[in-house]
Amino acid sequence: MREEQTFTIKQTAVQTGISEDTIRYYEKIALLPRADRKDNGHRVYRQENIDTIRLISCLKKTGMPLEEIRPFLAVSADADPAEYPELVEHLRSHREDIVSQIASLQQVVDFIDMKLEVGRYRRDCSDESQVGLSEKTMGEPKRIPVSTVEMSYFSVSAKAGKLSSSAR
Repeated sequence: MREEQTFTIKQTAVQTGISEDTIRYYEKIALLPRADRKDNGHRVYRQENIDTIRLISCLKKTGMPLEEIRPFLAVSADADPAEYPELVEHLRSHREDIVSQIASLQQVVDFIDMKLEVGRYRRDCSDESQVGLSEKTMGEPKRIPVSTVEMSYFSVSAKAGKLSSSAR
């Protein structure tokens, strides 16, 4: 019979990408069960501990608070989700929040892209010899939907940029 593989806290930290201090903290607040110990007092972790730490890490990356993660850890990985409708609903709701955050962040990225592209095209157009070249090589600038508030911000920034560059 083969003995189950065990890992030190350092090995566990490397495998999960979670610091040793954080692993100890998760044990302290009982998010993780207390690790078994060797005769010398060093912690010993098993694959199931590593899987649990990875689940915590994954849910934490989504912005889920540790206390909201706790109920998910009480359910075994092979359990039927139908047996836990409240957890399924919580996860669905959390997923909707994440999708909304992604959409919001995508608007920010689009806004930044627009500012970068407008700045690049403005530089190209300011040099008479480059105007024809930039139109041929770059094609039509990509249009990105931006709110009127963002546009007004950009307009103010562009004016401020022109003022500061003309003052030089």
